[in-house]
Amino acid sequence: MSLTGGIEYTSVRELRGPLAVVGGVTGIGWDEYVRLALTSGELRHGVVLDADRDLAVVQVLEGTAGMDPEGVRASFAGSPLRVPVGTQWLGRVCNGRGEPLDGGPPVLGSQEAEVGGAPINPVRREPPSEPVLTGVGVVDALTTLVRGQKLPVFSVAGLPHLELAAQIAAQATAAGEAFSVVFAGMGLTHADASFVRDALEERSAAGELVLLLNTADDPVIERILTPRIALTVAEHLAFDAGRHVLVVMTDMTTYAEALREVSAARGEIPARRAYPGYLYSDLASLYERCGRVRGRPGSVTVLPVLTMPAGDITHPVPDLTGYITEGQIVLSPETHARGVYPPLDALSSLSRLMRKGAGPGRTRDDHLDVAAQLLAALARARQVRDLADLVGETALSPTDRRYLDFDEAFLRDFADQRSDEPRGLDDALERGWRALLTLPRSQLSMLPARLLDAHGAEDTPDAEASR
Repeated sequence: MSLTGGIEYTSVRELRGPLAVVGGVTGIGWDEYVRLALTSGELRHGVVLDADRDLAVVQVLEGTAGMDPEGVRASFAGSPLRVPVGTQWLGRVCNGRGEPLDGGPPVLGSQEAEVGGAPINPVRREPPSEPVLTGVGVVDALTTLVRGQKLPVFSVAGLPHLELAAQIAAQATAAGEAFSVVFAGMGLTHADASFVRDALEERSAAGELVLLLNTADDPVIERILTPRIALTVAEHLAFDAGRHVLVVMTDMTTYAEALREVSAARGEIPARRAYPGYLYSDLASLYERCGRVRGRPGSVTVLPVLTMPAGDITHPVPDLTGYITEGQIVLSPETHARGVYPPLDALSSLSRLMRKGAGPGRTRDDHLDVAAQLLAALARARQVRDLADLVGETALSPTDRRYLDFDEAFLRDFADQRSDEPRGLDDALERGWRALLTLPRSQLSMLPARLLDAHGAEDTPDAEASR
């Protein structure tokens, strides 16, 4: 009896980690979907990783634990793995394979789509031009996220990157337009998965969230599948249902480690740090699925989160991610140690598309000017703090001491925010103005005189004397 009405193959020659090698096959192609029936009656699923002559290497999504090669029947579907797509995903909590974790029925849809997907044709790409406001003041003001952008968060172990990702997923908006969030968690501990479910419960109940959770004890192959299912669901919500969709993926380093494990099981020649040589193209195949399509409603914006082992930004995962994406949000252990949340390193962070989605007609007329002045003043404040460590604060000029005041105001009033507090862009920019006004007017050279007059910027006698 065939599982799919086709030919069943019983010659499983080897089980190697998460892989099964099936022999004697004909007409099998890459990415083909496979059903594996065990003697116990259990049904497992897989995808063809490689096909050569009469051999097919199948990655088993549930893992090969407990499988007996002698009692496995493999049935090939003749097409790639597909999942149902549609708005029925909204409000659902599923595992990394898309199976329900919320006690509800399986997710059904009026149509199906291939999980592998494809990058958007560059000819049909629409340039990003509108912001996605995250509700995190320092992010919206200094590294504005634009619809259709891919903007990663670089972090290190011990920093609250998961809290930040959950907060953005819970608060992000698109100026009142139809908006949805797809959150893909990979390799999470059960405590972290529970935290994410609790943090996003309200958005899920509102029917604005798709939650895919792959935990650390789930099969490693599922970890590779999770972001692909998330992006497939997001593409349909965006380009068919007309929604602006934010896809949050954490942690991409865990994803890359899963890719490395499967590569080692396949016996492939390793590249840097034992990662496969195709790590760059594999990451690009995920990141490049975001964007806007000319003539289609909606957009897909991607916010991948990754941890840098030992804080090394030259590690292959952040290094290659930086080549593909349009900027980065960098979290700082030093800022975290000062008790500031989110611990953003503003001088290392950058949104290359910010000028496309912020400023007059999009956010606020003074947005770009204020952001530029804040970063310039922060760079000078860092220099002054280094100088103060050498010579002492008493040896500093009055203007330099004002920069130390600015640094404190920047962190405590402008950047610091509760993890459950949505902060509007207007509030964030006004806080930025308050921090800047701790400096003499003569130091605010990047702001137009009309804005300085409107906010009452003045030079003080000590500032005049120090010039």
